[in-house]
Amino acid sequence: MTIRFPRKPVAILAAVILATAGACTALAQDPSPIQTDSPEAAYLAENNAAMDKMMADMEVKPSGDVDRDFVAMMTPHHQGAIDMAVAVLKYGKNEQLKRIAQEIIVDQQQEIAAMKLAIGDALPPSAPAPTQVSPKTAPAGSMDPNMKM
Repeated sequence: MTIRFPRKPVAILAAVILATAGACTALAQDPSPIQTDSPEAAYLAENNAAMDKMMADMEVKPSGDVDRDFVAMMTPHHQGAIDMAVAVLKYGKNEQLKRIAQEIIVDQQQEIAAMKLAIGDALPPSAPAPTQVSPKTAPAGSMDPNMKM
């Protein structure tokens, strides 16, 4: 038996999935194919991988402890949001959306930590928030000089 989310998080998740599916459908119908080595193709691949991992990791076998089960499902949900936000930081161009993505990363990391503390688990290892990233095609250690912090 798998535990399901309450209606509101399911509605939010469904909206994200539908938006992603809609974008993929629109791209599939576009007569001009996306180059497999383009930034857009890399973004779509990272975003799809994040969604697939999130959905798989949210499939939690009930433990008998509702609070632990909630945290076990919400942690990958929040991590999925972080992973998708990182992909936008790498490949997006809209500065306002990049700022929102940075906020999502920090907020979701804080919520994961708060949930783990609430059930008495140890905090995740401390690491810097991945709010400054550059595409994989950029040289190692390089930063986007136009990224606002």
